[in-house]
Amino acid sequence: MDQHLQKNQEIFQKRDDKLKSFIERLERLSEEKNNINFDIKEVFSEAKSSGYDTTIMRKILALRKIDIDERREQETLLKTYKNALGIY
Repeated sequence: MDQHLQKNQEIFQKRDDKLKSFIERLERLSEEKNNINFDIKEVFSEAKSSGYDTTIMRKILALRKIDIDERREQETLLKTYKNALGIY
């Protein structure tokens, strides 16, 4: 009986250690993410103080993430919709 109890405790300890490891990794990654977000804000602030439009820069960043064929399709649809609504 004592061996069974000890074995269960070892299993629980391993699971607790694994959970603790996950939590610590998530905390570290969250801190890194916060640091990166701060750096991004700093770059946008610097660009804005240099006279760049940060709203347009954000749109450019979003466009660069999209596959070129998908982007072309979206641009064509946008143009079609704008023409249909008389927006030039």
